[in-house]
Amino acid sequence: MSIPVWNAASLTRHRLLEVCLPTPSFVIMRIVIAKPGLDGHDRGAKVIARALRDGGHEVVYTGLRKTPEEIVRIVMDEDATALGLSTLSGAHEVLVPAVCNGLRAEGLSEVVVFAGGIIPSDDHDSLHDQGVRAIFGPGARTSEILDFLEATSRRIELGQPVGIGENSGWRWD
Repeated sequence: MSIPVWNAASLTRHRLLEVCLPTPSFVIMRIVIAKPGLDGHDRGAKVIARALRDGGHEVVYTGLRKTPEEIVRIVMDEDATALGLSTLSGAHEVLVPAVCNGLRAEGLSEVVVFAGGIIPSDDHDSLHDQGVRAIFGPGARTSEILDFLEATSRRIELGQPVGIGENSGWRWD
């Protein structure tokens, strides 16, 4: 389907896509998207992985049923800037801290960790205390996650702490 455009200036006034192309100040991040534990539902993780890729990032999707140790190894091997954890199984209180502790133990304290899925709001504070910088629940727009990553990129460029082991207290709300 073609959209008639009478002049190029009129095209800039119309937002055709939810996700805009990266601006010149945008920093491309290498992001690992992982499904820890026995959770077998990965549609959401795949949607997020594709949206982040379409948003200009390099994305590695680990597949289903990864142990915390496997996820830490993949983050290390891929030299990732960020890690997105998708959990629907209710095991987030065990698996997410295990991944965060593993990252810190391997000297990967600068890695930015964000989570998504079915995570009750009562559990958010404990995950933030582990260093998780953002939690996205059902219905979160992909543009919100891209905005989070852009804010994270700006903080990294300014030398502000964002990683799980940097104890900055910063988080995306």
